[in-house]
Amino acid sequence: MSDTPYSSQPPKAFWRTAVAETGIWGYDGLFRSKWKLPANAAFATYGSCFAQHISRAVQANGKPWVNAEPAPASATKEVAARFGYGVYSSRTANIYTARMLELWVALAQKPERCAAIEIWENEGRFRDSLRPAIEPEGFGSHADCLEKLQNTAHAFGRSVREAQVFVFTMGLTEGFEHAETRQPYALCPGTLAGSYDAAQHSFVNYRYPQIMKSMKSAVRGLRALNPEIKILLTVSPVPLTATATGHHVLLATQYSKSVLRAVAGDLAEMAKDIDYFPSYEIIAAPPTRAQFFAPNMRSVAPEGVALVMEHFFRGMRFSKSKLPKDEAEARRRAGVAVEAAAEELACEEILLDQGAKA
Repeated sequence: MSDTPYSSQPPKAFWRTAVAETGIWGYDGLFRSKWKLPANAAFATYGSCFAQHISRAVQANGKPWVNAEPAPASATKEVAARFGYGVYSSRTANIYTARMLELWVALAQKPERCAAIEIWENEGRFRDSLRPAIEPEGFGSHADCLEKLQNTAHAFGRSVREAQVFVFTMGLTEGFEHAETRQPYALCPGTLAGSYDAAQHSFVNYRYPQIMKSMKSAVRGLRALNPEIKILLTVSPVPLTATATGHHVLLATQYSKSVLRAVAGDLAEMAKDIDYFPSYEIIAAPPTRAQFFAPNMRSVAPEGVALVMEHFFRGMRFSKSKLPKDEAEARRRAGVAVEAAAEELACEEILLDQGAKA
């Protein structure tokens, strides 16, 4: 073969040498961070359910994790988790869509905007429509609910300002909005709180241009809060629990993940302060043969989470400390990740499965 652009490519550029011959446990060079971070770089983590694994792994590997809204000192670990503390860097609960991230960033910039967020009342208990499950029994009053939402908006902004790296896991393209105000909801109204009204609540399957617009808006807001912030995007490998598109859920899942992957990749190509980490590919690409999914074909098994986090820390670049490459240390880190993965994730989306007919 005469000289071509392929002639000088390394082994990772060819399927045979990078995938077929190495196997999934031998992947090398999947991720290498654009940035060389300080050894004590602090991470803020948000996103869909799978993002919780990153929150835990950052802490388990001894890296600073921003907790801008800690639980009351009297709360046990179990109680704190039940009330949404320590799951993400502030008490936002899961942020499934780019539109929701855009809104949270806007609220962090101006927490007084929380007054416009819809609050639902059911049987004398109140829940805000961005985090309906954050308080298991709901809040006792509208005022208390609004106050706690504003507290989280402040804390979200604080987490961005305190972090060097903002990690966001993109999860869904599907969501619901108010038909007039266009406020997005964490869940379809009526799933956990509120009540569904087809005249007021619009289903939206966000397209590439809409998601890109929301992500660019969110990025601008994050930079305004912290001009030095680095943004690391990833896509959740967890399939949709349900779809409201009318299509088969398998097709809806592939559409959703494909669009999110395209947006994340393009954003990373556009800016030096945005990078992409391939958690989706590690778990869901064809060579894995779905072996990292639990029997429900949706939940990611601990071994898969461990492999994802192994690549995450192998690819991060720190200025003063490098993670050992020896096999024993790799096994230790994998063991920590497996242990963390065994803990139950807070995942509101699973509530949608209650609508499935036997």
